[in-house]
Amino acid sequence: MANVGRNGIFGAGSVVTRTVQSPRTRHARGLFAGLPSHYDRLANLLSLGQDPRWRRFMVSRVRVPAGARVLDVATGTAAVAAALAARTGASVVGLDQSEPMLRTGVARVKAAGLASRVGFVLGQGQGLPFAGGSFDAVTFTYLLRYVDDPAATLVELARVLRPGGTLANVEFHVPTNALWRGLWWLYTRLGLPVAGRVVSQPWYEVGKFLGPSISGFYRRHPLEDQLVMWRAAGISNVQTRVMSLGGGLVVWGTKQEPDRGR
Repeated sequence: MANVGRNGIFGAGSVVTRTVQSPRTRHARGLFAGLPSHYDRLANLLSLGQDPRWRRFMVSRVRVPAGARVLDVATGTAAVAAALAARTGASVVGLDQSEPMLRTGVARVKAAGLASRVGFVLGQGQGLPFAGGSFDAVTFTYLLRYVDDPAATLVELARVLRPGGTLANVEFHVPTNALWRGLWWLYTRLGLPVAGRVVSQPWYEVGKFLGPSISGFYRRHPLEDQLVMWRAAGISNVQTRVMSLGGGLVVWGTKQEPDRGR
């Protein structure tokens, strides 16, 4: 299921969709183009070891029935997709706009013995190539900072989720405590670029970009506003867990059942 064909299709029955080339999309694709082979190890290092913990917690929020189908959007190198398949026994589709990232994800699930249950699609979260209600759960990781319209993207993610299914997300967060926020600012503005410079030019560019990207996103879309977007997309019982002294955030909720009463 996870073999890569010459035509760029990842996994049996998967498709390659036409991606939207907005300036934000082009920047995101270019930013991560040189990172796939070292992405997981260095993401762990640059997050001070917290990124895997956040992902594990998000995966623990996903509860699906036997034989379920799960979609992991912005799957990157498939860390979450592989964890979902291993933990739940579900069939998982990992979608990402970066072909190099997906190729690394293919190698990951093959090495983990999960190639029969994890397939990949080259595409974008803003325009998913799936029918409504196709999945029992949908997860996404570090996505909304890279799209032009977060509210519309949440509506699209909820569209392909069946009623009663779980939508869950991992994202960076800005600490609210003044002391931790100050230390976070120093780390993201100084520590990350310096650490990235030691590793490579692509990681320097990511390190330089990350802090302002996170701060800017929360200025435009404070957490309370994001939760309003989730509810407007039809997600109820929305819950949050701020982690690692405020540096990480997991959000999850349940798609509302249709109102059959009136």
